[in-house]
Amino acid sequence: MSKTKRHTLTAALPYTNGPIHIGHLAGVYIPADIYARYLRNKKCDVIFICGSDEHGVAISIKARNEGITPKQVIDKYDKMIRDSFNEFGISFDNYSRTSAKIHHETAQEFFRDLHAKNIFIEKTSDQLYDEEAQQFLADRFVTGTCPICKNIEAYGDQCESCGSSLNTSDLINPKSTLSGSFPIKKRTKHWYLPLNHYEKFIKEWILDGHKKDWKTNVYGQVKSWVENGLQPRAVTRDLDWGIPVPIDNNNGKVLYVWFDAPIGYISSTKEWAKKKGVDWKPYWEDIDTELIHFIGKDNIVFHCIIFPSMLKASDRYILPKNVPANEFLNLEGNKISTSKNWAVWLHEYLVDFPEKQDVLRYVLTANAPESKDNDFTWKDFQARNNNELVAIYGNFINRVVVLTHKYFNGKTPKPNNFTSEDNEVIDSIVCSQNKISDSIERFKFREALKELIALARLGNKYLADREPWKLIKEKPERVCTILYVCLQVSGHLAYLSEPFLPFSSKKLLKMLNLKVADWNNIKGK
Repeated sequence: MSKTKRHTLTAALPYTNGPIHIGHLAGVYIPADIYARYLRNKKCDVIFICGSDEHGVAISIKARNEGITPKQVIDKYDKMIRDSFNEFGISFDNYSRTSAKIHHETAQEFFRDLHAKNIFIEKTSDQLYDEEAQQFLADRFVTGTCPICKNIEAYGDQCESCGSSLNTSDLINPKSTLSGSFPIKKRTKHWYLPLNHYEKFIKEWILDGHKKDWKTNVYGQVKSWVENGLQPRAVTRDLDWGIPVPIDNNNGKVLYVWFDAPIGYISSTKEWAKKKGVDWKPYWEDIDTELIHFIGKDNIVFHCIIFPSMLKASDRYILPKNVPANEFLNLEGNKISTSKNWAVWLHEYLVDFPEKQDVLRYVLTANAPESKDNDFTWKDFQARNNNELVAIYGNFINRVVVLTHKYFNGKTPKPNNFTSEDNEVIDSIVCSQNKISDSIERFKFREALKELIALARLGNKYLADREPWKLIKEKPERVCTILYVCLQVSGHLAYLSEPFLPFSSKKLLKMLNLKVADWNNIKGK
């Protein structure tokens, strides 16, 4: 772990047009939470920031389809998302909303800053316009045929069939989703961020500077984008839902959601700092701060090219040290789809599995899509719960606690002479902690969890091989040492589990009468 003074961790802002599912947890929020909890246990200065992403076309469409206002849509799903995060122990230091006043002010200030520095390009161009609805058509207000794969249901911003990033003008036979009519082209002015001006910066910063320490999937996607050539990207849109462009006579234009959303990390930090009565600036402006973005692979271009270019243009903020993006999680062999309701929704999971948050956290971490798309199956869920969490981790703790109560009235016995086998197990505690720490700091959370279970497996084997229940009458002093060793392993499992299994860790700490872990002081004996 680097000796930075502080750490700013961000998790991708969930879009408030629907609830959270297991793919979101596995891809972004559990890895981020593990890292945040680990840093806190190391007594680091850390803030873990997130919030609801509440602007954009998809919310406007959902509001129209349901006959309600965009505000009603975001209020409904913001609450649902917050509740899910709380129930699964995602330990944000601040969870904000991009509809909040502080975010509107921060995003507009950011735009004004770049505008004053003449960063933007002002360009008038032909855009699709729905004469019946009397509205310009952005992104998902348009469907048509994808020019790449010929999918006839491509959106104006992306083809979900081939994954290509598109513009509305790219679509063949575009049609308005508002009226069903064929749009005309009409001239309108927008402001663009000239990403092409930042190609050299991206190449030097990422392609030259982070080839060895960033994940290959992240590095590869950035390299592909840069090699294809970066193009200016609009930062404003003709919409009635969003943050007004802070310029006189803006003709109803708003900030494009991709521009305002990442600024939500900064505004959420400001909100947190205001509540705490501290200065927010060191967490975003001090070079001694380590900034990490946790995202899914669909957000790589925004967090590794676009947002860093915005930060660079502002010349006020630090850049991320790492962006450990995960791949996607599939469900029973098929892609998770919100439109087809093919997902495991978190609020529904807890109805079927009450108080089993740690089981899902464990399975999603053990099977995390860290380097490639992975598959969640209920058969694997059951097997990992029964064969690992229960049979190894839970069984060991339970046997140790039962034997300690049975032989020593629930008190830790005083050990006697340690054998080489005893010392080997004790030494394994510190060794396991070091391996877990190393894996977490390299964002290898599956590897770290595997090491945790290996320690529980070692404890199980040690207890089974020593068989203290056979020695209690003839060699009670030996049983004292055996149970002492087992209690040491149990206690440290409770400590080391906290980032991964916070609910179980809390119960174990209480059961063993231990205080909250300080990873800096974990010792064997």
